[in-house]
Amino acid sequence: MLSTRFTELVGCSVPVQQAGMGGIAMPELATAVARAGGLGMVAGVEIPADLLAGMLDELDADTRSKIGVNFLMPFLDEEAVKAAASRVRVVEFFYGDPEKLLVDLVHQGGALAFWQVGSLAEAKAAADAGCDAIIAQGTEAGGHVRGQVGLHTLLAEVLDAVEVPVIAAGGIGTPRAMAAALAAGADAVRAGTVFVAAEETDAHPEYVDALAKARAQDTVLTEAFEAGWPNAPHRVLRSSIEAAERHQGDTVAETRFGEAVIPVARFAPDPPSRATTGNIQAMALYAGESVDAVRGLRPAAAIVRELADGAEALLRRW
Repeated sequence: MLSTRFTELVGCSVPVQQAGMGGIAMPELATAVARAGGLGMVAGVEIPADLLAGMLDELDADTRSKIGVNFLMPFLDEEAVKAAASRVRVVEFFYGDPEKLLVDLVHQGGALAFWQVGSLAEAKAAADAGCDAIIAQGTEAGGHVRGQVGLHTLLAEVLDAVEVPVIAAGGIGTPRAMAAALAAGADAVRAGTVFVAAEETDAHPEYVDALAKARAQDTVLTEAFEAGWPNAPHRVLRSSIEAAERHQGDTVAETRFGEAVIPVARFAPDPPSRATTGNIQAMALYAGESVDAVRGLRPAAAIVRELADGAEALLRRW
């Protein structure tokens, strides 16, 4: 298997990180990725600290050491960060300026601190804050996008500027894309869109089907789904914007969370999960330019193996 600074740092056997996709990346998916040798991620966005702690306490002891939790800075709960840091291997932050106090909080809990960045300046700030690894995200990525340049331009800049391991994110969905990132100097790759279509995902079946039918040119970087989170660019399927524009009414769907039923506003940033009912096609169908690699539901382990084995074979040939 491919051994890099990332695998040595985290304790994984494969330099693949599954993205912590809000509303989609839950413990079942993260566990499957971890068992396959990668770093599985749980989305910790807007999950109360006590509930998050309970979810993480239920993780198998043998996989918890290869699982992380992702937090978005605009919705940060420090108590949830503390709960995660004392229970999993990695705590990751995104969409805000790197803060040393948060990094120190993670380290105090016993976890590694990662930060996803979209610019060279952010990468330097993350390194200065004491982060253990940095995710360089290019504009090819699905979901919310922080920067304004493509992955390989950003990756080259970040690799020249920081000493910690760097993970490449944005448009990674095939062995060739993974191999190219590793050959360019990345210590690992981060994939999201292909894992939305994992059998263990919490994504709604209509969402998965839409991804399987789409191609890279069907995605668009936009600010359309801004209700509750304005001025935050994101890449989605163009068809979801068109469906939301056609929809009549202020809400498009509702999602059940435990005993609660939560309405989803038109142009809200929430992606559809299995617990969602309503106009699924009019919700935020996040998709990166790697969407061509989605071929329908597959086990997460098969996705990890295909990426890692294929990338290793390519790198040997190159």
